[in-house]
Amino acid sequence: MKPILELAPSKPPAKPIQRIDSKGLTSDEAHSRLQKDGPNAMPDVSAHPLRNALAKFWAPVPWLLEASIVLEVVLYKYFEASIIAGLLVFNAALAYFQEGRAQATLKALNSRLALSASVERDDVWKTVPAAELVRGDLVKLSLGGVVPADVHLIGGSILLDQSMLTGESLPIEAGPGVDTFAGALVRRGEATAEVTATGVHTKFGRTAELVRTAHAGSSQQRAVLRIVRNLAIFNGVVILIIGAYAYFHALPWSEIIPLLLTSVLAAIPVALPATFTLAAALGARSLAKLGVLPTRLSAVDEAATIDVLCSDKTGTLTRNELSVTSVKPMPGFDEAHVLGMAALASSEGGDDAVDAAIRSASKEKPTSDMPKLITFVPFDPAKKTSEATATDAKGGVERIVKGAFTVVAGLTAASPTSAGLANELEKQGFRVLAVAVGTATALKLMGLIALSDPPRKDSTSLISELKTLGVRTVMVTGDAPATAAIVAHAVGLNGAVCPPGAIPDGVKPEDFAVFASILPEGKFDLVKAFQKNGHTVGMCGDGANDAPALRQAQMGIAVSTATDVAKSAAGIVLTEAGLGGIVAAVKEGRITFQRILTYTLNSVLKKIVQVLLLAIGLVMTGHAVLTPMLMVIVMITGDFLAMALTTDRVRPSPMPNSWQVGRITMAGVSLGGCFLAFCVAVVAVGKFEMQFGIEALRTLSVVAIVYGSQATIYALRGRRHLWGLRPTVWLVASSVADILIISTLAIRGIAMAPLPVPVLACEFGAAIVFGLILDGVKIPVFARLGIS
Repeated sequence: MKPILELAPSKPPAKPIQRIDSKGLTSDEAHSRLQKDGPNAMPDVSAHPLRNALAKFWAPVPWLLEASIVLEVVLYKYFEASIIAGLLVFNAALAYFQEGRAQATLKALNSRLALSASVERDDVWKTVPAAELVRGDLVKLSLGGVVPADVHLIGGSILLDQSMLTGESLPIEAGPGVDTFAGALVRRGEATAEVTATGVHTKFGRTAELVRTAHAGSSQQRAVLRIVRNLAIFNGVVILIIGAYAYFHALPWSEIIPLLLTSVLAAIPVALPATFTLAAALGARSLAKLGVLPTRLSAVDEAATIDVLCSDKTGTLTRNELSVTSVKPMPGFDEAHVLGMAALASSEGGDDAVDAAIRSASKEKPTSDMPKLITFVPFDPAKKTSEATATDAKGGVERIVKGAFTVVAGLTAASPTSAGLANELEKQGFRVLAVAVGTATALKLMGLIALSDPPRKDSTSLISELKTLGVRTVMVTGDAPATAAIVAHAVGLNGAVCPPGAIPDGVKPEDFAVFASILPEGKFDLVKAFQKNGHTVGMCGDGANDAPALRQAQMGIAVSTATDVAKSAAGIVLTEAGLGGIVAAVKEGRITFQRILTYTLNSVLKKIVQVLLLAIGLVMTGHAVLTPMLMVIVMITGDFLAMALTTDRVRPSPMPNSWQVGRITMAGVSLGGCFLAFCVAVVAVGKFEMQFGIEALRTLSVVAIVYGSQATIYALRGRRHLWGLRPTVWLVASSVADILIISTLAIRGIAMAPLPVPVLACEFGAAIVFGLILDGVKIPVFARLGIS
């Protein structure tokens, strides 16, 4: 099979092959074309699980850890190397097992293709696997079947449901000369058709290719890369200065190499990627309890950042089911009798949405003097009417005709008023049917029935609440502009309607409230256009036609009635009816964002301080005040226990968040100055007042880092003063564990020189004072940098 990118998915459907007769292909000709064009299926491009696993070890943070392992092995520090390797594997495993739906969309798309098809080969009709269809094949389309490829109808008539492809909620009547697409459902009738495109060349296949190639880089991924980059630049310069200072002051290489290794370990935000993943996983679990299922973890964080929601109309803002919106009886008739007569001329049961809607409306307005049905003639696509014959209470025979207004009006003496009324309803986007009653030769127009796909009850409140959260909603639909505008107005979207055609260059969400007559490629392009203008986009939809845009958007949302295709492409699936889950996702996303932001601020601050402390400590003592082993202890007790921040209570921000990495780094540098002053003061007291040796100073330094880190956690866990929100049990437990571990090691002299308990008590008291000071300093710093 050729690679999918070589199949030119953007190429428009080919015209049907011209043939002299209506016979199908020969087996030899079909085999030749199958070899040339490939099978009528989507190729499997899923990556091997082993490749996905290895990819988790190929990123900035793993690179630094891997380099540290190599240095530890070179120095024969096998124990330290094994611990760092364990941290590396932990990070990779957490990311690998929390992700895993990258190829689910293509599998769902593949399952949507018909498994078999009735085709004429060698002058005989036979059933073959749909994958064996080729261009030029003559196929039969029957009731309940799925159109197996893009086809051109050449005989018969059928009712086609293309809502999963076009977004149009109304089935269409199709006869000779009509083109339809792979994946459409046959609701009624039978027809023969010629195959015009197969596999990835089909409209459905091009949707699959758009989904496969659609990708929006996660803001989490970009944030981690930029944070690591900023830390690498800043700390890299400091490490070079440390190395140069040590070299020119004639330190032996036996001290320089461990010093540089310690500096590298001190600069690695080892648990940062794992914390992002864990926080998103906890957010996903909370959303699942509310009926919202994230299919990829990055969508939880992206929910906090979206400022534009592109919502599909059919099945998203509307119920995706026809209902009678209005009945306009002619003089001498009333609504109940118009609906009752129309119900007699409607099929009972079956898949005809129009007849089902009319029967449902008639039951809500019953009347007792309805005639008794004798015969019923189903809807005829050629005549565009259905008929019934009934007897009234006096035994008289009545003919009832229901159908398109122009046809029914031609059978009656319809007034200009009725024609104007029908035209007005059609301009408003309604599907208009006329009902006539009378004798076999003389019919009289009873009235008009307008049908539409009504809005969901919660759509208006959803849009209003999203507006208060700073999220602008726009409607993006394949439906007609007039119909889309009516629904938009009904749900509170009162802006302009974008003219049909190509998406305007530089389009902005505030330019239009409605984008109508949009094809799947257009929805995909619109999302990309908004993203190009700096917006974080959420896309809400339910059909296969929405799948590419759902995949491209930072937060794709599939509603509860969505197809498997849409659910697989989306980042979030609503498992319960209604759209309230979107608001829940935005709020939970902002909670998750605040938790990650708190950890990130602490991580940036600590990594900067640790490297600077090594530099200043080298100048003060002439030696490294931390060792590789002590840094590994800090990684375990500090970095990983601090992941309990992912469970902390936080205040979600009222407006969309964004990863302002530059400002976060500046905040880390500014507040890190306070932390550095605390650590340097502790070392200075130990060096000059207590006359400690280098081993005791190293213990003093590592304890200062751990105690001071706990102070920064509680000082920075909120954007307001620390006494605003009570910490969770998990956070308190992690803090107690961190303090007990380092205190026990320091008192007993395990992996470090022992210190007296009174010294540790004084250091702990100093850390509390430092935390209170930092809590006051952070307020103006956050306000200045716009961190909220």
